Amino acid sequence: MADLEVPVLIVGGGGCGLSASIFLSELGVESLLVERHADTAHLPKAHYLNQRTMEIYRQYGLDEAVYDAGAMPEQFGAVRWTTSLGGDGPLDRRVFHTMDAFGGGSLAETYAADSPATSSNLPQLRLEPILKRHAETRAPGRVGFQHELLTITQDGSGVVATVQDRASSTVYEVRAQYVIAADGGKTVGEQVGVTLQGQSGLLDMVGCHFKADLSDYVDECCLITWFIDPDGAGAWGSGGLVPMGPTWGRHSEEWQLSFAFAPGDPERFDEDMIVPRLKELLRLPDLDIEVLCVSHWVLEGVLADRYQVGRVFLAGDAAHRHPPTTGLGLNTAIQDAHNLAWKLAAVLNEQAAPALLDSYEAERQPVGARNVDWAMFTFMNHLVIDAGLGLMPGQSAGGNRLAMEAFFAEGPLGETRRARAAEVIRTQRTEFQAHDLELGFRYDDGAIVPDGSEPPQSDPMGTHYLPTTRPGHRLPHAWLQHQSKRFSTHDLAARHGFILITDSEGSSAWTAAAEAVSAKLNVAVSVAAIGDGCDYADIDGAWSRVREIGPGGAVLVRPDNHVAYRSATLVDEPADALLQALSTVLSR
Repeated sequence: MADLEVPVLIVGGGGCGLSASIFLSELGVESLLVERHADTAHLPKAHYLNQRTMEIYRQYGLDEAVYDAGAMPEQFGAVRWTTSLGGDGPLDRRVFHTMDAFGGGSLAETYAADSPATSSNLPQLRLEPILKRHAETRAPGRVGFQHELLTITQDGSGVVATVQDRASSTVYEVRAQYVIAADGGKTVGEQVGVTLQGQSGLLDMVGCHFKADLSDYVDECCLITWFIDPDGAGAWGSGGLVPMGPTWGRHSEEWQLSFAFAPGDPERFDEDMIVPRLKELLRLPDLDIEVLCVSHWVLEGVLADRYQVGRVFLAGDAAHRHPPTTGLGLNTAIQDAHNLAWKLAAVLNEQAAPALLDSYEAERQPVGARNVDWAMFTFMNHLVIDAGLGLMPGQSAGGNRLAMEAFFAEGPLGETRRARAAEVIRTQRTEFQAHDLELGFRYDDGAIVPDGSEPPQSDPMGTHYLPTTRPGHRLPHAWLQHQSKRFSTHDLAARHGFILITDSEGSSAWTAAAEAVSAKLNVAVSVAAIGDGCDYADIDGAWSRVREIGPGGAVLVRPDNHVAYRSATLVDEPADALLQALSTVLSR
């Protein structure tokens, strides 16, 4: 007999695993989290939390804690390409281009219209302690740091794991019905035979996390400052600077500057050179720098060949790893956990058949594949920017300087070079304005009932998001009013059940149908009628513009705020239609 039995074992205490623990606790599912490290991340790691992730945290009551600690779009809503922060030479402190990003500046109105949540910026070293605190509050004694998974085996009825308490060296056995592998691919995937496929070893990245006062040199709202040294050559001649808080804007106390090295370049491990090279790149020779940590990681774009092996589910970096461009890594991981949590709860509560869990891979693996490809594409597009500035691979420092002098030169040709660069750099909106990537992903196969409609035309550059109630898509946001209070359509979806959205013409029939189906399947289905004469008023007509159903129609929304089923009109037998739809979704 196992020393401990638990419905769900979570392996990994990073952003993905801690989020999964919180979601499951809120859904009434007991879990045990084991993490081999003694505490949360000591490196900045990922930092941008996009709107979809913040919608999820809003749903689970985590958003305020993240917003309180993190930066808001007005503090990080731009990126900039420049030569340096300091210096007094003719090419020092020259700005190539500035772009609005991540919902800041000119993007603010569009982003605000499409979501009840704003994005945030909070590095993992500050996010994870918040998540750990919330996870421990919701599951006392079931969040085990310094507990390392050793082995894992499974049979038809469950999973057996051996775990070591690294503080005491005690080894104990855990039996679980299901396992979430959120361990970054370090243990579980290999043991269950999962392989990561794709490109690896493309570049060696070095990050320097340091303290310094840069308040006199940086812009208040610039999230990433890209440097291109006119006299630099090789990896030390460029880099990206990101504020890491805890104060945001130009008064950030901590920063991360990253350099990219060719594989095998011996200088990547020459940590004694980092501070001198950093000062040289910034043109701040007298800057007082305290190095907190130097990190190394390999650029890759890989995807797990399977997200599910029996009762084991891979999420986060265990399932997909790619460059940080577009900020998709941690966001995708949290969204993996969100997709899986409600399904595990439904199965464990015997509201759904175990086959519902097969939809996790069907839904999330294509999203993971798209995000890996997108991140790789946007990373490589930085080479296009270099070319747009007149810089060529392997060009000497002297050649770089001549190219930059020509770029900033007075006269018609200088204007042409700058105009060309602006057009080329604008293509990097695929990274910094990827609104459709963040909100517009969809599930074409899985726990949904397709209605035969075509998806809206996707923007090939990933910028323009088109809301839709087509099954498989995220429910469009619209502000509603109920008893003098303002609600988002996203607030209608209950964590423990489904919501059926209709209007005054369909309210009575669909309410009766929902009551009958809820009783038959033992699944909570609530009804929300929106419009004139209904409990929920369509404040500014936003819902009527995006609902895509006629009078009497209905939209069935899953607990994760994705559309499960849509009826364009009031059908003859709504109870039968709803029963069939929900049974299909739940694999009943």
